[in-house]
Amino acid sequence: MDLRSRYKDKFKEKYEVGLGFMSFFVKASIEALKTVPAINAEIRGTDIVYKNYFDIGVAVGGPRGLVVPIIRDADELRFAGIEQEIIRLATRVKEGSIGLDELQGGTFTISNGGIYGSMLSTPILNPPQSGILGMHNIVKRPVVVGDEIKIRPVMYIALSYDHRIVDGKDAVTFLVRIKECIENPERMLLDI
Repeated sequence: MDLRSRYKDKFKEKYEVGLGFMSFFVKASIEALKTVPAINAEIRGTDIVYKNYFDIGVAVGGPRGLVVPIIRDADELRFAGIEQEIIRLATRVKEGSIGLDELQGGTFTISNGGIYGSMLSTPILNPPQSGILGMHNIVKRPVVVGDEIKIRPVMYIALSYDHRIVDGKDAVTFLVRIKECIENPERMLLDI
């Protein structure tokens, strides 16, 4: 996340909002959902309904527990718009003023247990969604780079999914796409 480190101060100065990790994961999730549309689908009766829009739920801790407000049409927002919307929704959750319409209709959810110290967990699906991404804490770990062992920041991510719609190959493809986008965020910005 060198990109974030390099530009977070300029970003905050320009947009008056911090450049957090969540906006990168929202953008990466949208790219992965475009690659694997089944994870942006739901079962409705006997039909599978594929969504052509991206209303992304972001789990937020509130005074009465975790709630999932929805970032509407997240694919149409830039990083600053995503960060601003997360702050707006999180503030409404913490104040207890979030509306029911702001909590319903998400197509996919992202939960960041890492802010609570989670190393790895299995997030629970938010029906009727067919997928939820779990982010976890970032810990420095030894990794092999070339032929050397280096210390690098590592985050584990997990995808829970509805196996009636999504098979294992699609789930792995989704996670690999997330990894590619997070490790090379320039690709998201350049749409390649």
